[in-house]
Amino acid sequence: QVQVVESGGGLVQAGGSLRLSCTASGLTFADNSMAWFRQAPGKQREGVAAIDSDRATRYADSVKGRFTISEDTAKNTLYLQMNSLKPEDTAMYYCAADGRWALSLMPYYYNVWGQGTQVTVSS
Repeated sequence: QVQVVESGGGLVQAGGSLRLSCTASGLTFADNSMAWFRQAPGKQREGVAAIDSDRATRYADSVKGRFTISEDTAKNTLYLQMNSLKPEDTAMYYCAADGRWALSLMPYYYNVWGQGTQVTVSS
């Protein structure tokens, strides 16, 4: 059974940093497209960053230059390093795996989802 579990969320002041982790089981990172999404209250889920099996990456315009997606295949763990955080980054952050379209930032193309980890950025 494929499963992903997020961790690392929390409360941080504007301008601060957080690193989210997503530990996966039941899948091989080398063969997978994975991504981070976020959803704020009352808003649609939006793609933040994606990485494919060749470690190519793609970012939403709103986080370019501030967020970095990476993976450690030995640990089967996906990361999202978030720097220069803004209050508008406040959301539940989700890890997604088993992407059917490499580097997609559309939720529709991912089959496996975690439960999410809350990120709150205070002003």
